[in-house]
Amino acid sequence: MDLTILERRSELLAAARQFFWQRNFVEVETPLLSSEVIPELHIEPLAAKAHNEDQESWLQASPELHMKRVLAGGAKAVFQITRSFRGGERGALHHPEFTIVEWYRVGDDDQAGIQLLDQFCQSLLGTAPATLTSYGEAFQKRVAICPHTSTAEELAACARKFQLVIPDGFPKHDRDEWLNLLLTTLIEPNLGRELPVILYDYPATQAALAKTSTRKDGIEVARRFELYWRGVELANGYDELTDAEKLRSRLERVNQQRSADGRAALPLPTSLLDAMRSSLPACSGCALGFDRLVMLATGAKSIAEVMACPEA
Repeated sequence: MDLTILERRSELLAAARQFFWQRNFVEVETPLLSSEVIPELHIEPLAAKAHNEDQESWLQASPELHMKRVLAGGAKAVFQITRSFRGGERGALHHPEFTIVEWYRVGDDDQAGIQLLDQFCQSLLGTAPATLTSYGEAFQKRVAICPHTSTAEELAACARKFQLVIPDGFPKHDRDEWLNLLLTTLIEPNLGRELPVILYDYPATQAALAKTSTRKDGIEVARRFELYWRGVELANGYDELTDAEKLRSRLERVNQQRSADGRAALPLPTSLLDAMRSSLPACSGCALGFDRLVMLATGAKSIAEVMACPEA
């Protein structure tokens, strides 16, 4: 335990709150444990069940589900600094329990969301303004391939060209899995080496809970953005999807993919879907890994170094 790092962490926590308070955000607290969860393909929620209860509950991987319900109830700008939980994640940049900073503001689109995220990074880390790079530009620059139009076979050939190790059981006909492999191994480590970089215009198939739109060149993209600095992914943001039926369809498809992979389907967040049908306004939201931010601010090499008690 390095007390100097913990003191710096405390300063950054205070600075994060001050950043949002100065912009008239309201700090909220939402449940860590809930009977509902947002199904995600690459995130495993941690289940919890008391010995005297029949119903299984879930430790939340993100406060998103409940924060959007707060927005549907009339809030205009909210933020939260809380603990989040994800199973099977442990490494230099991962821990099953971690701190997340998440915020939403009504009336913002993805461009306003990008601007706010950039301001947050500048304020807390003292960085220069981030450069903006489209997802497609990042692929063209590093591996000379278009991620929006390339087939799975072409992406596989690209991976072989760069002599990437293909994991056992890799779904070789899944374009998004090939894109994720190329992104994480060849592109992400070099992003933001000099200045922070915000990627945008992700493939529409990777929209998750973001809106999609069609560009002038006819390519459909997700209105999603991610912040990288010094090769570390710091934040993920959306121009938030507000159509409940589209979200239900996406989540059902995620559950189908989970089942096909031999993993359990997860309960749909009916309270969120009901809130979206009722009154979820247009907004932008963003989630930032606070522990990773502390790592970058202090020069720590692993997430364990910036936690008071990382042995859990």
